[in-house]
Amino acid sequence: MFTLIKREIQDHIAYFLGAAILSAILIALLISAMYHTELDERPVFIGLSLPVIVILIIGCPAMGANQMYTDRTRKISALLSTLAVSRNRILLARIITGILAILTVLVPLTITAVLLLRLFTPPIPIYSGLVSEIFAATFLMGLACYCIGLLTGWTSSKITPTLGGLVLTFVLVPLILVKGFGSHAIIILILFIGASLIHTWQKFMSTSL
Repeated sequence: MFTLIKREIQDHIAYFLGAAILSAILIALLISAMYHTELDERPVFIGLSLPVIVILIIGCPAMGANQMYTDRTRKISALLSTLAVSRNRILLARIITGILAILTVLVPLTITAVLLLRLFTPPIPIYSGLVSEIFAATFLMGLACYCIGLLTGWTSSKITPTLGGLVLTFVLVPLILVKGFGSHAIIILILFIGASLIHTWQKFMSTSL
């Protein structure tokens, strides 16, 4: 499994580099925001989560689609299957790689947010809880969009997943704005992810490699 994940990372290293650069830029913006706002306004940095969501909504479908598109055009899964590697393991390694790319953006940013809150804001429990909710909702948002990419990656066009990401921007962002970062949005995203992964698995298992 580790070898499969390593191969997926190497084949799509550009996404990981982009994720690392994006995380570094957002951390710099977050630190700047904390230093240049008043004490009672510092939780306003949470507004940075919306640009992160928009970027993930566009980038995650592209990565998932590229993984599937590359597999289909280069017959990677067909080759791996000759080495007695099951389709389940191939798909699982692909999904784990996508999750790692999303975490590459979110984990350093979340750790920075927690540290800054402890340094610059009063010890109010609601702040730490809010960061946890934002992390969970943003991660699930990125994963949901990644699942869309996995589904659309079997099409012959690379444009479809990108357009799908743009459509999701106008659907999922208002969902977060209306529902907030609480349990309702998280439940909706979990159900969507579960349905998407089941459909992806069925399609991947039944489609000719």
